[in-house]
Amino acid sequence: MRKRVKKHVPNAITCCNLFSGCVGIVFAVQGNLVTAAYAVFLAAIFDFFDGFAARVLQSFSGIGKELDSLADVVSFGVLPSAILYQLFLQAPQIHAVSQFLNFSAFLIAVFSMLRLAKFNTDTRQAEIFIGLPTPANAILIASFPLIIDQHPGLSKIILNPFVLSAFVVVMCALLVAELPLMSLKFKNKDLNKNIYRYLLLLFSAILILFFKFAAVPVVIFIYITLSIVQFKIAHDDVAGAQKESQ
Repeated sequence: MRKRVKKHVPNAITCCNLFSGCVGIVFAVQGNLVTAAYAVFLAAIFDFFDGFAARVLQSFSGIGKELDSLADVVSFGVLPSAILYQLFLQAPQIHAVSQFLNFSAFLIAVFSMLRLAKFNTDTRQAEIFIGLPTPANAILIASFPLIIDQHPGLSKIILNPFVLSAFVVVMCALLVAELPLMSLKFKNKDLNKNIYRYLLLLFSAILILFFKFAAVPVVIFIYITLSIVQFKIAHDDVAGAQKESQ
């Protein structure tokens, strides 16, 4: 009985992820983007803890992996697309540019699905990510309504159809890019092996403490930058070792 309960705990948490995403979509459709944004953050918390629970309880299963991806498509693909769609509609110049441009927001859902499909079939992503993880992309998009709510002056930049369109293109490309990015899973406490993770957590904590949600775009940029630096140095070290051995 206990084993059966342990087996379903991670899947139950994954279902909470999906439920959060569905509720968030309702709020996004109603125009309540702040609550929809919080739903993304809540879904991300559940997404973290379902994997954590699976590791702690040693309860891994094929169906759990599929459930996780299906939930992520909704919470980190469709929901952020719905938020972005509403942001397009709030852009003052949108009707002067194109009445169909706002639908480009749903490309985020399409490329998030592609990203998740690649993750499930790519053996290289057991310990690292190839392309921007969908939760990171969703959290970035979710930060926009919260930034506008806290800093109304920044709405002129965010609610610009050209800025939003460029953002969609860049993020879709990053989702499926052949770009190695570090995972935040700590396998040990060794400082040297986790130095870039600790730096990311340190910078994130400081920035969020002072700038709150406005820090999220900067944190994502730092995450990508540190990952590039980490893998570039690792690649150079391997190349140097190979030259010395020849």
